Amino acid sequence: MTALDRFCTLQPIPMTPSQRHSFLGSVPPLTYDSACAMGHFNQFRRQTASGMAKRTISQVDVAGKRVLMRVDFNVPQDDSGKITDDRRIREALPSIRSVIDRGGQLVLMSHLGRPKGKAGDEKFTLAPCAAKLSEILGKPVAFAKDTVGADATAKVGALKNGEVLLLENVRFQKVEGGSEAELPENSKAVRLYAAKLASFADIYCNEAYGTCHRKDVSMFFTPLLMGDKPCVCGALVEKEIKYLTDAISAPQRPFVAIIGGKKVSDKILVIQNLLNVCDKVLIGGAMAYTFSLAKGGKTGKSLVEKDKVELAKQLLEAGGDKLVLPVDTHCGDDFKGSCNKLVVKAGEIPDNYEGFDIGPETAKQYAAIIAGAKTVVWNGPMGVFEMSPFDAGTRIVAEAIAHSKSISIIGGGDSAAAVQQLGFADKVSHVSTGGGASLEMLEGKRFAAVDVLDDA
Repeated sequence: MTALDRFCTLQPIPMTPSQRHSFLGSVPPLTYDSACAMGHFNQFRRQTASGMAKRTISQVDVAGKRVLMRVDFNVPQDDSGKITDDRRIREALPSIRSVIDRGGQLVLMSHLGRPKGKAGDEKFTLAPCAAKLSEILGKPVAFAKDTVGADATAKVGALKNGEVLLLENVRFQKVEGGSEAELPENSKAVRLYAAKLASFADIYCNEAYGTCHRKDVSMFFTPLLMGDKPCVCGALVEKEIKYLTDAISAPQRPFVAIIGGKKVSDKILVIQNLLNVCDKVLIGGAMAYTFSLAKGGKTGKSLVEKDKVELAKQLLEAGGDKLVLPVDTHCGDDFKGSCNKLVVKAGEIPDNYEGFDIGPETAKQYAAIIAGAKTVVWNGPMGVFEMSPFDAGTRIVAEAIAHSKSISIIGGGDSAAAVQQLGFADKVSHVSTGGGASLEMLEGKRFAAVDVLDDA
């Protein structure tokens, strides 16, 4: 019985606990079984002993070979389905061109949105992405009306050197994502689906950084089934890993992190990890009010997590003078730009007011700290940056980063949206494409979907 037979019939090759540990650390049992089914070579060939440096698509010969590339074409669209921002498609172009310009046959796969298996899911089709990519490349891009069905199989088989095919949304497959993929009752379906995707290719390439923190079938189980065939990362994933891992593991100092957002609970692990490696961690956004409450301050109507006050106290104690909080707050009596406004000292927000931004003195202090930094990582806005005048704190921090001489990394999500909106995206070292992935990397987590790729 072949390794693929074992995989699809749920008959794993025996593996000791130590061998399992050497593969990926703590992963769900289904992942272990999948790894076992591939024989013992994969556990050792694809583990990452140190760092995350991975073999890239530019380092493998693709001429005359079929490349299965997982991309992130999860682009915003209007009600008519028209793509309103094609940046995620354009960001994959270097890897796409690397394959087709060198005579490879390219099969692309991606998710789009969160289809639920119900009426109306057709709005999540990737057909507009195929059309947009064709427009950008100036050449035809074939589109399969399914992911692993008859149309996909026929069109994959018909591909010629230099041609491109985009498969239909991988999330139209119920077992593609996260928790569904790890349910025991879906084990056989996961294996058969992953095996079909793997059968489409001679080479697998991960160019979807935004989902690298997920163990989806197309991200994790499919490369496991590639056997001895190359499993590599694309140029974008390589760049993301380099910037974020280098920032955490070997930063130029002073190393300053700026953490904003609504909730302390969303960033607990990030703050804890960064306090271990940073010289300063600057806090902004609504999470600052939970810290203020932990210090006995008045927060008015501000968004606070009362059940996280004790945690905030622990972080304050652990952080010492590394953890820097706002000294003043720009607040208003209603959630609109025309509301009555006050700037008050931190912890002195009136009962009928709500904090919407860091105050001017805090912005000045943060800008001064950023100016002296050699490495800056920013994740989360300082206030309600979408609404003037409460965008001031975020704008001043963004300007300080843009004008600094530091290695500057913007950690995706709202921070990336803010620097784009404010016009500073081309003045920082790197703007991450993955909010969730960047957050987990800043927490110090490893990515199973990256670990499974070939080491450089």
